[in-house]
Amino acid sequence: MFSALHQQLRALDDTALLHLKASWTKGGKERDIPIRTEVQCELLGQARQLAGAGSLIPAGMSYKDQLNRFKAQTARAGIDRVHGLRHGYAQARYADLTGWNSPAAVGPTSKQLSPEQKAIDRQARLAISRELGHEREQITAVYLGR
Repeated sequence: MFSALHQQLRALDDTALLHLKASWTKGGKERDIPIRTEVQCELLGQARQLAGAGSLIPAGMSYKDQLNRFKAQTARAGIDRVHGLRHGYAQARYADLTGWNSPAAVGPTSKQLSPEQKAIDRQARLAISRELGHEREQITAVYLGR
């Protein structure tokens, strides 16, 4: 199983990535997010088409104005806490990389993992931490549980 994870992590080299510049992110940390599905590719293509060579923030609006607009629109759509989407991403990504659910998604706890599974768990958590813009594996406990 360890070699399967290693192959998946190596396969990221061949995976399409969405590169986020430091100036675009909370905390000012650039990061690369794997594009994992065809739907993601299609949506990013639509966003690129909409923005053209410019920004998705309309001319004359500040980032803060656009953020408030986004919050209002997501609230109207019934989405209360968009940070929960990060939790969902982390948990789905963990399952993709390990082959089992995270403890937060009713998967095994770290105490229940074999030594080989613990190595896979750590590699997956490090990858997810980087994708979320963090540098420490420990931060994944917030998203994935222990």
